[in-house]
Amino acid sequence: MLNTLVRLNQALEDRTQKDILRRLKPPDKGIDFYSNDYLGFTQNVLLQEMLLKEINKQPYLLKGATGSRLISGNTDFMMEAEAFLAKKHGVESALLLPSGYLANMAFFSSIPQHGDTVLMDEFVHRSVRDGARLSPARRLKFAHNDLNHLEKLLKEVKGSCFIAVESLYSMEGDFAPLEELTELANRYQACLIVDEAHAFGVFGYGLVAKKNLQKKIFATVVTYGKALGMHGAAILSNQTTISYLVNFSSPVIYTTGSNDLHAMSIKKGYDFMEHNSTPAQNLQNNIREFRRIGLPTLSDAQSPIQTLPIPGISAAKKLQRHLMSKRFLTFAAVSPTVKEGEERLRICLHAFNSKEEINQLTNIIRDFI
Repeated sequence: MLNTLVRLNQALEDRTQKDILRRLKPPDKGIDFYSNDYLGFTQNVLLQEMLLKEINKQPYLLKGATGSRLISGNTDFMMEAEAFLAKKHGVESALLLPSGYLANMAFFSSIPQHGDTVLMDEFVHRSVRDGARLSPARRLKFAHNDLNHLEKLLKEVKGSCFIAVESLYSMEGDFAPLEELTELANRYQACLIVDEAHAFGVFGYGLVAKKNLQKKIFATVVTYGKALGMHGAAILSNQTTISYLVNFSSPVIYTTGSNDLHAMSIKKGYDFMEHNSTPAQNLQNNIREFRRIGLPTLSDAQSPIQTLPIPGISAAKKLQRHLMSKRFLTFAAVSPTVKEGEERLRICLHAFNSKEEINQLTNIIRDFI
């Protein structure tokens, strides 16, 4: 035991020396340019009142799940919510899970089999990579958004092939070429899986639905802890795939189910989003205002995630701390979250940010760099 503690302490000390030690701490006070609350739904009083009204009408929503969904943790309310989600997204079936991380783990740890191959965009979320690592399938990466590299790998693989991408990448703030990926996957009879974590809500039901690709994509993962301001995630796919997950996916079988409050909140969140388009419009206005300043960014012009290359851990951290001293909260993405030498400042724009706040933020950054 002593040797283990020595090894653990050494690893922590190494991170401390590099200024990359992660810590849990109370939330910082300041102007939010770092959270995933893109539409401001977590602080929307009207949405809160809508949820509270439902809880007062149906207080049993607060009870715990009591077990896994295959034993005592399933409810009519949960199954109705899944049917609701499938209909909204135009797919055969949906499966709710407690988080987006768990949804990707559930899919990639169980669907790909021995002799299959998972081709992952090099920047795809860690949950996809962790899930694929638990599967017996071969794992390969292709260069970010590089269709030529992907096709080269597709020509070489044997067995069933699964292509894993994000529609909007969380550290780059750029989009996957979904139409081209769909065509390529279909040409090689591969299964395309799209993580919509950062696109859902920002672009309606997500970019898969926006581009009407539901019938051409094998599975989509939609998460609710970002723009919707809720919690949990759904895997959207055909009935056979969802049934297989229920029967063979350990994260589904052995996880305690979510309570009915979870399902109700998601349904109400969809209703609220449908009838309140102003936040999404305000968000795009704020993105345009940020882009108007002309800071060097790696990100797409419509993305709520705007990243500025600031190579070097010390430089990225210094800028982030300087902004914090001015009450602007941003995120310095450094190794091991991104590759060494590719450090950047990650700025998340929101519907609730004011034009004045955006201008103040960009002026501070421009003077600093």
